Amino acid sequence: MKRSKTAHAARIRRHLRVRKRVHGTDEKPRLCVYRSLTHIYAQVIDDDRGHTIAAASDVEADARGEAKGKQKSDVAKLVGELIGKRAKEQGVSTVVFDRGGYQFHGRVKALATGAREAGLKF
Repeated sequence: MKRSKTAHAARIRRHLRVRKRVHGTDEKPRLCVYRSLTHIYAQVIDDDRGHTIAAASDVEADARGEAKGKQKSDVAKLVGELIGKRAKEQGVSTVVFDRGGYQFHGRVKALATGAREAGLKF
C-alpha cells in the first residue's frame, strides 16, 4: 500500500489510529472535533446507536454574532462552551475526547477548555 505524502492524508491516518481506541457509548459519548482553516465544528456522538446527541459550530447563528472580531482560538473556546451547554441539556456529563487527528494544541485545546468550563468531564 502506497502512503500519500500530503498533510491531509497524514491527519486521516492519525484520526483512524485514534478511532481504534476511542469509542462513544450511551453513558460516555464521543466529543468529536473537526477543524478547517476558517471554522471549527464539534459533535457529541453515541457510536453504539450511530446517533449525534449534540452539535455546535462557529457557522451557526448562535455563535456567529459573538464570534465577530475575535481570534480563532477564542471562537473555538466559545464553540466548546456551546457544545458543553447543549450536551448538558441532553443529559450528558462525561465524554471521551476525539481530537480528530489534530494536535491537542491551539484551537482544539481551546475547544476542550471551553467544554470543560461548561461542565463536561473527560
